[in-house]
Amino acid sequence: MLEVILDTETTGLSTTEKHRIVEIGCIELSNQIPTNKIFHQYINPQRDVSEDAYKVHGYSNKFLSDKKTFSEISEDFLDFIKDKKIVIHNAPFDLSFLNYELRLINAKVLDKKNIIDTLEIARAKYPGSQNSLDALCKRFNINNSKREKHSALIDCELLKEVYI
Repeated sequence: MLEVILDTETTGLSTTEKHRIVEIGCIELSNQIPTNKIFHQYINPQRDVSEDAYKVHGYSNKFLSDKKTFSEISEDFLDFIKDKKIVIHNAPFDLSFLNYELRLINAKVLDKKNIIDTLEIARAKYPGSQNSLDALCKRFNINNSKREKHSALIDCELLKEVYI
């Protein structure tokens, strides 16, 4: 079975405020074994990054200004995830942004039935405990020292270890 570990970084917390994706990271697994296929893109969100989001990931408006837009990378992204289960930590957040971007370019949105939400799994398995990605790394003795700031690809690497 092919799966994709997926994470995004954004300009803010809500699509209702027209916040957009600035980074997508994906790591492919085959029967929970990494295939060494990755998809990674920084994205020009065509709007300013909020101060709070900048504090989380460190991607400035200047850094993102010369990157491709979501519409320019969407075909490659959709090809990468096609016919695969998608593994996301806190899926409603990332899905809301991905589907917002897909609607903006009149593309088919992602179906929740193809999504595995590791936050949901962790909450069921460890009720009442901290279940953030950092907390899960600590619980499973996964080294997350590379994670000074959020990065979609680093977060995918960590989530891959947590998930497996």
